[in-house]
Amino acid sequence: MRLGRIAHPEGVAFVVIEGNVEAGQGIAKEIVDHPFGIPEFTGRSWPLDDIRILAPILPSKVVAVGRNYAAHAAEMGHAVPDEPIIFIKPSTSVIGPNATIMLPPSSQQVDFEGELAIVIGRPARDVAAENAATVIRGYTIANDVTARDLQRADVQFTRAKSFDTFCPLGPWIETELEPGDQEIRTELDGELKQDGHTSDMVHTVGEIIEFVSSVMTLLPGDVILTGTPAGVGPMKAGETVSVTVAGIGTLSNPVANRPLNSGFVF
Repeated sequence: MRLGRIAHPEGVAFVVIEGNVEAGQGIAKEIVDHPFGIPEFTGRSWPLDDIRILAPILPSKVVAVGRNYAAHAAEMGHAVPDEPIIFIKPSTSVIGPNATIMLPPSSQQVDFEGELAIVIGRPARDVAAENAATVIRGYTIANDVTARDLQRADVQFTRAKSFDTFCPLGPWIETELEPGDQEIRTELDGELKQDGHTSDMVHTVGEIIEFVSSVMTLLPGDVILTGTPAGVGPMKAGETVSVTVAGIGTLSNPVANRPLNSGFVF
């Protein structure tokens, strides 16, 4: 089942997406309330051509795992960690499919990092690895956008990972994915940059859930990024980055420079 979040002519809704999406024949069927139980439908639906697909969830927090692929750790000049290295990306970094990744003027190297993402389905704390599936609602695709030069300068992750638009998610949550051996591909303007498999992860999905839930309570809708394969690299304004995870789909986002002096207040 594909669970999504859309903007339709009358507002925003959670939906189940059915039909042949790849052939442009998908239908978004509105569900009542939230996407965490058995879907109850309102009776309203829209062809995908008539709506805009948003980030499938607005998490209270995004927890990311660093250096979870040995080849990526090596290309960054790091050893493989014995335990997961985790960091937080703020909820304000989340954008959906086809939304623009904005390059901040303070960075001269912003990299793509295609990843499989876990979506939590119920409150969870101290979950054993073998029970991880019981707290997972499904999986989506993420791009852990990173200001690499700022990461090197700061010697930690927060600023480099936290800019607005630095966490594209989508296009939907796939509830029936088997995460053990799925291909992850990242293309930049159609050129293949990353080509890995989730079977290459140092720490499995279950181990990640166990570790993270031993540190913090996970809430429904929270997202965990599981790490990126080798091949990360910089994006430039005018390019489009696309991350494909087998069994889910493709998440594409254009890239642009953030305008100077574009501040606002609420």
